[in-house]
Amino acid sequence: MYKGLKITVIIPCLNEEQGIEKVLSKMPSFVDEVIVVDNGSTDRTSEVARAFGATVIREEVRGYGRSYKRGFANATGDIIVTLDGDHSYPVDGISYLLEAFLHLEVDFLNASRFPVRDPKAMSFKHKVGNIILSLAMSILFMRWVRDSQSGMWVFRRSILQDMVLRSDGMAFSEEIKVEALRNPKIRFGEISILYSSRLGEIKLNPWRDGINNLLFLIRKRFERRPRRSQAPALSGEQASGNRGQV
Repeated sequence: MYKGLKITVIIPCLNEEQGIEKVLSKMPSFVDEVIVVDNGSTDRTSEVARAFGATVIREEVRGYGRSYKRGFANATGDIIVTLDGDHSYPVDGISYLLEAFLHLEVDFLNASRFPVRDPKAMSFKHKVGNIILSLAMSILFMRWVRDSQSGMWVFRRSILQDMVLRSDGMAFSEEIKVEALRNPKIRFGEISILYSSRLGEIKLNPWRDGINNLLFLIRKRFERRPRRSQAPALSGEQASGNRGQV
């Protein structure tokens, strides 16, 4: 518990045996629930996570967004904190983010990796790509966002019922921010964090994922909004379905 609030940390993983050990070894004691969503790892990611007391959930359908939806459906905390399993996001900074979250009185807090302080943490092409995508989101949705691709967020679990989350792939990261910042019911904030170089292999394809994410932003901007919000939780047939990645 953190100041009377139950905290759930969700970590999507795909072959993060090396990084997940570092991440979980630094997990703050006030975190009530750690959910590791294993998205088809062939290494010891699940075994390592269980050894540290995390709840491990298997998601057989590949996809970054798919993994998060599975995690959201199983979360029980008042506040959800997300981060990657590669040790690039500051686990020891969770208390700092929660304090900022409460002080700013927001419902969704995005942890911006910019300015990047560690020169090894992000390559030049990744930095340029992130800047372009963040600028595109800011222009399309008329709200300044410093880091549209950050994978570390803090938000109230209750706001998920006011979001329509369609992406099962990498575009999920920008989609959840778009859903938060353009909803008048949701107070959106952003704060800088210290971003580090990852442990393990890089799984992103900068050109493919960058172009797909840009196209997704454009489609998202001009999509027809449903009259009633839909919850993103996976259950029943939807949970076992074979939805593709975006």
